[in-house]
Amino acid sequence: MENIISCVDIGSSKICTLIARASDTGELEVLGKAMEPCSGIKKGIIVDIESTANSIKNCMIKAQSLANVEVDSAYVNIMGIHADIIHNKSSISISGEDREISVSDVRRVLQSAENVKLPQDRQVIDVIPVQYIVDGYDEIVDPVGMSGVKLEVEADVVAGKITFVQNILKSMEKAGLKVNGFVLEGLAAAEVALTQEEKDMGVILIDVGGGITNISVIKNNRLVYFGAIPVGGDHISNDISIGLRIPYNEADKLKREYELALTSLIKNDQEITVNEINENKKKNIKVSEIVEIIEARVQEIFYLCKEQLKEANVLDGYGKGIVLAGGGISYIDGNIQLAYEMFDLPVRIASYRLSNISQQEFLIAAGCAKYIVNRFGAKESDCKGKKTKKKKERNPGGILKKLANLFHNLF
Repeated sequence: MENIISCVDIGSSKICTLIARASDTGELEVLGKAMEPCSGIKKGIIVDIESTANSIKNCMIKAQSLANVEVDSAYVNIMGIHADIIHNKSSISISGEDREISVSDVRRVLQSAENVKLPQDRQVIDVIPVQYIVDGYDEIVDPVGMSGVKLEVEADVVAGKITFVQNILKSMEKAGLKVNGFVLEGLAAAEVALTQEEKDMGVILIDVGGGITNISVIKNNRLVYFGAIPVGGDHISNDISIGLRIPYNEADKLKREYELALTSLIKNDQEITVNEINENKKKNIKVSEIVEIIEARVQEIFYLCKEQLKEANVLDGYGKGIVLAGGGISYIDGNIQLAYEMFDLPVRIASYRLSNISQQEFLIAAGCAKYIVNRFGAKESDCKGKKTKKKKERNPGGILKKLANLFHNLF
């Protein structure tokens, strides 16, 4: 089978895998997907490579069984706490006698863009070209074949934490999979959660997971800021457990049962019976006691997001407002009002535009696949497996082939 794309989403405490087929027009058909809890990950950080590898392997086996296809490689997401974006510009002189820009020239200018000063704990994992400039003429997408003396590129250099990147590579290798490349979660989520108008005019995407909230700022179809706070939906359950002195599992169940973040939305402040923590007895609490705790934590999440955006000086100029995504809080009624009060911007809940995807847990994996296909094309982003027909060797030709090779060669 050709044009197969496989993705592994390493979340706060779980693994999601997805296998899809891409059409020549870039449309995705989801063939198989699976989700597996992972005790080797805590708050988005790998603490046990062996356990993480087993979860990845088991999860991919389930997805392969549903897809009826085997893969030997996959793309992997990378969260905001593990990556930085560095905007860079570089240039080269065209070397050929005829001054025609070749694939080799594009490769050289992109490799030149990698030369940025990085902290000792970072390594370059991707170079995303924003635009090429030939002899002063900008907004060029593919300069191959054009004539010129000087080739420049404006690029976003993605630097990942070395420890996290190497632990991912080791975990994937132990699971029997190669890493084709990393995809920033902000770019992945934007592919399936945002409209093109939002990406053009400017929008803030707040993706709340279990233990981490990713914050992405996108404008002119470019990720201009990507960050994260180490707080998510699991913290709400923990707050309820501690505040009401009840077991965590029961607290998480109550959060999902009442799904409210505003006490003003309570229609019936009834008493309910719950089990006390570490004691073999029950007690009565009111619904309002649960909702007050949820409201306080959701407000804090939005406050921390706002403070980080203010510190990065990227809060103003995003007229399309806020989009809330992720399984952490987006299902909770009242979060739109709380986000509006905090940011004073229009707010909406993300709606996903992929067939066969109804669970928010698969948002990032699906977004990774969509991003890779849109960036490299269906054929050049193929994740080969045992059932994939071997392609004939051919000479590099075109910017997409060159970019895909550079992306893969980083590993």
